[in-house]
Amino acid sequence: MADNQLQELFDTLLAQYGPRHWWPGETPFEVCVGAILTQNTNWGNVEKAIANLKAADRLSMTGIDSLLPNELAALIRPAGYFNVKATRLQAFTAFVLQEYGGSLDRLFTGPWQTTRQELLAVKGIGPETADSILLYAGQKPSFVVDAYTRRIFSRLGLVDELISYDRLRDFFMDRLPLDTALFNEYHALIVELGKQACRPKPQCRDCCLLARCQNGARNSG
Repeated sequence: MADNQLQELFDTLLAQYGPRHWWPGETPFEVCVGAILTQNTNWGNVEKAIANLKAADRLSMTGIDSLLPNELAALIRPAGYFNVKATRLQAFTAFVLQEYGGSLDRLFTGPWQTTRQELLAVKGIGPETADSILLYAGQKPSFVVDAYTRRIFSRLGLVDELISYDRLRDFFMDRLPLDTALFNEYHALIVELGKQACRPKPQCRDCCLLARCQNGARNSG
């Protein structure tokens, strides 16, 4: 059963922003690539990098794997940290090719908890990236949290601002039904609120959770 407070917050955000239709990507593989490229950059830069891969006809498992590292880095340059991200992309494609014959369907067939541990063992794939791949590419109920989540829910007084990734993820996983569609929409709405109102310097008058945030801050203080 869903935690009533979390469900109410979700309902308020959905009423404010509407369905977000996230994650943008034409194929599950493109979603995986985007999840890796979006680390430490904005989505606009990721879109440029993906467009370069498409234009070069390299947006595929073998297409990325067969490039020289410097060739791949040049194509994804708009995403920033391009040498590091080229290494991470090729570590991911090598893993899927070697362990699953290049098939994402096979990767996502087993228990998603096991798949998550396998993804975390791939060099350069951390918890947020692994959960993004599972939720948005694999359609598995693994909740994604990020800096927006920590900022918003600590300001609401529901979690500590220094809470770890895993504990913050558990905060949602333990209180919501394991529902892929709900997790997808919830994370996307949190991101939208973080962009529109709950910024590092908050725009509180634009926030649909303002009353709850004030109450949360008072109760936590």
